Amino acid sequence: MDDDNAPRGVVDPEVRAYIYSLVSALGGTGADEEGRYVLGDDALACLKDIKRWLKLYDEKANRLDVARCLAEANLVKGDLLEILAAWPEDATEDRVQSKIALACLEILVPLTWPIEINELQTTVNHHRHIPYLQLAQISYKRELLEHASSSILRTVVRIGLPSIALPIGERGSRDEGIIKLLLYFFRNVAMISAPHNLPVEWNEAEVSRSATIQAFHQQDVFALLLTIASNMGEDFNSQDVVVLEILFFLLKGIDIEKLFMNETQLEAKKSSDLQGLIAKEAAMLRGYAKNAPTRHNRFGTMIWVKRDDERMSSVSGQDILSNNQKTMSKMDQSKKWNRPKQRGRNAEQDPNHYDIPVPLTPSASENFRSFVEEFLDSGFNPLFSHLRRAIEREADRVLEVHAQQYFYLVSWFLEAERLRRKSKQSKLDKKSQATRTASEADSFGIVASVLNQETFILLNRFMQDRLDLKSWHEVNAGMRCFTQILYTVQEMAESSLEEDQEIAENIQNRIFYEETTHDRILAMLRGYKDQGFSYLDATTELSHVFLRMLERYSKENVDLQIRSRRRARKLNKVTTQEGESQDTTADRDSEAEDVAEVQRVSKERKFDFSRFSSKFLTQSCIDTFVVFTTFYKDLSTDQLKRAHRFFYRVAFKQEMSVMLFRLDIIALFNRMMKGPEALNSASPIFREWDELTRQLIKRMLKKLQQRPELAVEMLFSKISSTVFYLEYGYEKQTITTKPRAPAELEVKGSLSREEQIGVIVAVLHEDKLDAIDFVKNVLKSVIDERRSWEAEAEARNIFNGENGQDIANQTDSFKAPSTIVKPDNDERKLAMFKDNKLRLLMTLAGFERIRPDDDPDCTWIVPSNLTSAQLQETCDMIEKSRENPILQYGNEDPIPVEEMLRRKTVIRPRAEFDDDSEGDGLATDVEEEFLFPAGGPTNRKSDALAELQKKRRKRRVNITSDVEVDDDARDAKRKVRALAELEKRRKLKSDVLVHGSDDEDDEERDREFFAREAERRKGQSLKVLEALKLAEEDGSDTSISKKRKRSEGGKQQRKKTRYSSTDSESDVDELPRVQGIRSSPNPEDQNPSTSDHDFDSETPFSSPQNNPLNEIELNKALLRRNTDSFAAEKVSILAMDERDEEEEDEAMLRSSSTRMRGRLALLDDSDDD
Repeated sequence: MDDDNAPRGVVDPEVRAYIYSLVSALGGTGADEEGRYVLGDDALACLKDIKRWLKLYDEKANRLDVARCLAEANLVKGDLLEILAAWPEDATEDRVQSKIALACLEILVPLTWPIEINELQTTVNHHRHIPYLQLAQISYKRELLEHASSSILRTVVRIGLPSIALPIGERGSRDEGIIKLLLYFFRNVAMISAPHNLPVEWNEAEVSRSATIQAFHQQDVFALLLTIASNMGEDFNSQDVVVLEILFFLLKGIDIEKLFMNETQLEAKKSSDLQGLIAKEAAMLRGYAKNAPTRHNRFGTMIWVKRDDERMSSVSGQDILSNNQKTMSKMDQSKKWNRPKQRGRNAEQDPNHYDIPVPLTPSASENFRSFVEEFLDSGFNPLFSHLRRAIEREADRVLEVHAQQYFYLVSWFLEAERLRRKSKQSKLDKKSQATRTASEADSFGIVASVLNQETFILLNRFMQDRLDLKSWHEVNAGMRCFTQILYTVQEMAESSLEEDQEIAENIQNRIFYEETTHDRILAMLRGYKDQGFSYLDATTELSHVFLRMLERYSKENVDLQIRSRRRARKLNKVTTQEGESQDTTADRDSEAEDVAEVQRVSKERKFDFSRFSSKFLTQSCIDTFVVFTTFYKDLSTDQLKRAHRFFYRVAFKQEMSVMLFRLDIIALFNRMMKGPEALNSASPIFREWDELTRQLIKRMLKKLQQRPELAVEMLFSKISSTVFYLEYGYEKQTITTKPRAPAELEVKGSLSREEQIGVIVAVLHEDKLDAIDFVKNVLKSVIDERRSWEAEAEARNIFNGENGQDIANQTDSFKAPSTIVKPDNDERKLAMFKDNKLRLLMTLAGFERIRPDDDPDCTWIVPSNLTSAQLQETCDMIEKSRENPILQYGNEDPIPVEEMLRRKTVIRPRAEFDDDSEGDGLATDVEEEFLFPAGGPTNRKSDALAELQKKRRKRRVNITSDVEVDDDARDAKRKVRALAELEKRRKLKSDVLVHGSDDEDDEERDREFFAREAERRKGQSLKVLEALKLAEEDGSDTSISKKRKRSEGGKQQRKKTRYSSTDSESDVDELPRVQGIRSSPNPEDQNPSTSDHDFDSETPFSSPQNNPLNEIELNKALLRRNTDSFAAEKVSILAMDERDEEEEDEAMLRSSSTRMRGRLALLDDSDDD
C-alpha cells in the first residue's frame, strides 16, 4: 500500500529500461574496431522501434518521457551522428545504408523539433522535462554544426538528393515526404537557439547565428535552398512554406545596413558606435558626480510638507537639500501613479519575435551577403509569388504565423535590395557612372513579384484583419512591409529607366487611390498604447513616409482622385404622372445602370492633401510621436529627424502650434536641449531641434498674452472646440440640423383596407417581425382599455336610465380618451420616426400623429373615436396577414409586395416670396390658387375669340399710324387684360369636382329645366326682333352713309344675337331663323366685300346716336335676364373681351381720325359701285 502511494520517478522505470535496451542494441564502439562505430545486428529495426515510441508514447499521450530518456542515453551524439558520419560519400548505391541514414533522419527531426509551451495543455510532466530537453537540443545543434569527423549536414543533404533529382511528375508520396523531412530538419537546426533563462556549459558562439550560417554555407545547405526556391512552382510545390520558415529563422534580427557594408565602412560604423557609448557613459558619470556620496551621507534627511488639505507629504534623501528643483522633482515622483503592467508573454521566448538584434562575424556576414544576393537574383520572385498564391487560397499547409513571416521577409529583402543598389553605386566612380548604360541588372524586376496589385490587396487585408484582432506583432510586420514597398517605389520613380518610372507611377496611383489605406494608417498611428517600441518605431516611420510621398504625389498630380468609403443612396424609381412605377424590364435595367453610376461617382472624389494632413493633428497622433520622442537618447539621427518633421508640420505647416502648447511637451523639448541628459550638441540634428524649440516657446509666450486662458489649458490635452477658441478667441458656432421624416408611403391600386394591411404586413414580415408584434401588442392593450371604458359607459347608461336621467347628454362624458402609443425601446422610438413602412402600418391601423411629421418626438395616439370592435377587427387583420402573408399579387403577371408600395403624393404649399414688380396690385396665376381649375366641358374655348383676334391683327396690318403708343398706355392696357383674365378664371366652373351622383336621372327635374329654357329662348328672340324693327324704322334709304349705318346696325344686331346664344344645340338651331329675318330687307348685305367689311366695323366707327339700343346696354339687359343661366356667363365674358378690344382700338385710332374718315369715304364709293 505504501509502495503504491510513493512518488514515482521523473520517468517510468519500465519506459526507461525499454528505451535504454533499444539504444544499446543499436550499436556502439569497440576496441577491436579501432574506436569506430559498429552497427548492431538489427540496427534498422531498433531505429524503427525508437521512432514508434516517439510517435505513440510522446505525441499521442502528450508526454516527453521518451525524448528525456533518449537525451539521457546520449542517442544523438553517441549513435545517430556516428552512423551518419560512417556513411561514405561514394557509397551511393548501398540501399541498406541509405535506409539506415533515412531512419536516423526520421528520429533527428522529432528530437530537434521546437518545443512549444501551451498553457492549456501543459502538465507537471512538461515542466519537468522542458528545461532539460531545451539544453539537450542546444547540444544536438552544437554536435550537428561542428562534428569532429564528418560534415553531418552535407550527409543529410545526400539523403534527399535522389528524391530531389526526380521530376515532379515522377515523384511519389515517399519522395515528397523525404524532401519535406529534409527541409524540416534544416528548419529545426536554424530555429534552435540558446535559452536566456538557462545556464549552458559551453560557449554560446558555437550555436550562434554566425555558426549556423557558416555551417550552411560550407556544407551546401544554401545551395540546396537556392535550388528549391528558384524552381518553386515548376519542380516543387508544397515545400514553399518550409523554405519560408528556414529563411525567416536565418534572417530575423540581422542588421541589413551592416550586412552590405564593406570592411572600411564597417570599421567606421563600429568606431562611431563606440564613441557614442563612451559619450553616454561620460554624461552618466557627470550626472552621478553631482550627487556623489560624501562623508556626511550617513546622516539621514527627511522633509515634511504640510499641504492645504491638512495632509502631510514627506521627501527623504540628502540630494533634496541641493536645490529646490530636485526637491520638487522628487516630490512629484512620489505622487506619480505607477499603473500595474499586464503580464505578457516574454518576447525573447517567442520564436517568431524578430526585433532582437543578432550580431554576425565578418566571415558569416560575407557568406550570408553572397547568399542573399544570389537569392534575390534567382529565387525571390518564384518563391514569393508561389507563397502569395498559397496564402490567398488558404492552403492546408499554410498556418497563421506564415503570413507574418511572409510580410517580414518581403520587407527584409526589399530593404536588402535597396541597400545593395546603394552600395553598388557607391563603389562606382564618377567616370564609370557617367559612361555606364542602363542594363537589365539595374531594373527592379527582380522584386516584381511583391510589387503587383495582388500583393497590395493581400497586404491591406492582412493589416486590417490583424488590426481588428489587435495582433500587434503581425500588424508590425505588415507596417514594415508597407514601408519598404513605399521606399522601393520612391526609388523606382527616381530611376533612369522609363519602364520603372511608369511602374512606380502606376503603383502610387493604386496605393493612394484607396481612402481605406489612408484611414488604416491613421488608425494604426492613433491606436498606439503600449505595444512596445518596435511597433512605435514602425507606425511612426510608416506615417512619415506615407505622408511625404502622398504630399509629393498630390503636388505632381493636381487632379488626383481617391475612392471614398461613402455609400451611395439608392435612386428612387422613375414614376409616372399618376405616381405609379414603371415595372418594365427596360426601366429596371436603366435603374440598375443609374444606381451603379451613382455608386461609382459617390465613391470617387478629388483628393485634398490639406484635408488629409489635418487628420494627423489629433491629440492621439501627437501623443504617439511624443512617446516616441521620449526615447531620444536611444534614437538614431533618422528617427530624430522623423519626429522633428512631424512636430514642424503640426506647428508651422498646418499652423496648429496650439496643439503642442502642453506642459509635458514643452518640458520634454526643453530637457532635450538644456536638460542634464540633453542631446549631444555635436549631433547633426541638434540645431534643428533647438530652432524648433525656440520658435515654439516664442509662439507660446505670444499666445499667452493674447489668450490668458492658455495658462490653464496647458495642463490638459486639447479638443477641437478648445483649439478653435484659443486660435480665434471665440467659440465655434455649430448649427444643428433637424432630422427629416421619411417620405410617406401608400399602397398602389384601389385595394380594400384589409388588403392594404396585408400588403404592408407582408413587406415587414421578412426582417421586421418585431414591428408587427409591437403594433399588435399596442392594439391588444388599447382593446382591453376600450372595453373597460365601454363596459363602464354601458353600466352608467343603465343606471341613469333607471333613475330617469337624460342618457343622450351624458354619452360624451363616458367616451374613452385617446391612448398614447409608447415605444417599447429606443430603437422602436427611432423606427416610429424613420421607418416609413412601420408608419404606414400604424396609419392603416388607425393611429394618428398629434405633432408635425418632421418632429422626432412626434407622439402617436389611438384616437378616441375608434371602438374596441373596430380595433379588434384591425388586430385580427394583422394577425391573419402575419400568419399567412401574401407575397405576390396578380394572377397573370404577379407583382411582389415590395413593388405594391409607392411614395404618397403630397401637395406642398407654394413658397411665399417677394415680387420684384412695380406693385400694381394685380394677382397672377402664380399668386392665386383658384377654386375651380380649368377642365371638363366648360374648358372648351369658343372660336369667336380667336376669330376676333385674327381680324384685329389683319386690321392692324392695313392701318398705318405715325403715332406710337407710350409705355403708360401699354401698361394700362395690360392691367385691363389681366383683370379680365382674372375675372374669367374666378368664374370658371369645372366638372373635375362633379361627383357621380349628378348623373342620376330625374325626369321631373329635367322637364322643368327644359321648360324654363324654352321660355328664355322665346323671350330672347322677341327682344332681338323688336330691336331690329326699331333700327329699320330710323334708317334712310336715300343716304348711302345711313344705309351703311343701318346695315352696320343690323350686323351688330346679328352679332349680339349670335353672342347671346348658348352652347346647347337648341340655341344653335335658332340662329338661321334670326339671321334670315335681319337679312331680307337689306340685299346689300349679301355682297361678300360688304359682309367682310361689316364684320370689321366695330364700335369706334359706328354712330351711337343712330342706334337706339346701344351694344353695351343690350348686353347688360341680356345679362340681367339670364343671370342664372350658364350661357349668360359666357356672354358676359365675351362682352368684356370685346369692350377691352374696343378700348384698345379706340386708343390706337383716335389720333388718326381724319385718315379714317377718308378711308370710310372710299369704302362708301365702293359700295355704290
